[in-house]
Amino acid sequence: MIKEGELVLLYTEEGRSYLVEVGERPFQTHKDHFDLKKLIGKPFGSTLVGQKGNKVYALKPTIYDFLMKLKRVTQIIYPKDIGYILLRLNVGPGKTVLECGTGSGSLLLAFAFAVGPEGRVITYEKEPRFQKVAQENLTRFGLAERVIFKGEARDHFEEQEEVDAVFLDLKTPWELIEAAWRALKGGCPLGVLLPTANQVSETLKVLARYPFVGTQVLEIMLRFYKTNPERFRPEDRMIGHTAYLLFTRKIKGESHDGE
Repeated sequence: MIKEGELVLLYTEEGRSYLVEVGERPFQTHKDHFDLKKLIGKPFGSTLVGQKGNKVYALKPTIYDFLMKLKRVTQIIYPKDIGYILLRLNVGPGKTVLECGTGSGSLLLAFAFAVGPEGRVITYEKEPRFQKVAQENLTRFGLAERVIFKGEARDHFEEQEEVDAVFLDLKTPWELIEAAWRALKGGCPLGVLLPTANQVSETLKVLARYPFVGTQVLEIMLRFYKTNPERFRPEDRMIGHTAYLLFTRKIKGESHDGE
């Protein structure tokens, strides 16, 4: 049942969606006004009728809905990349994940959701205003207790061979390759987000100096389709290149240039 103060995804008859908190404040679209208090005590999936007779549907938000509705002060990592990142980094309940480059917290939110109440996420970010927004987003979605915020990493992480995965999302990730190697447990994965090809090249050059194996670079495209059964075809726009993704795995017992 829907409770007061709970987040609900309202879906309109026109196909628009809004993430709102159920309470005293009414919800308004360009077509109608809706009294959200009427949803309290009703099950998710219920229909709410506005003052002018228009309808919205109260849906239970998914982590995808949270990601698409969070407050942003930076470019975010989108679900098309996040889902693949979670699988490649093997993020799951009880894991410890280290992220460098918090931004607005879209990937951080997904990490916090995936590690569960027994896991933790450590996130490094040098900009206090970005940290503040990310903390607000986590608090809104009830995930703040799973995250530890830290400041600028500079050339090292405080963690030493104690994390299950590392993800780097900053302008010069190659400067933290050694730090990532030292933070990771043996055999565990490193992921890097790289918007441009020259960043990929520079990262690969530095990565070659350290004990990593199985390195791959890729990008992910996403195309939606119109859902008219009589005229089923691709949407006119598609989500193309957002960034390159690099994944590799730490190995132990070999010397490297950083030592």
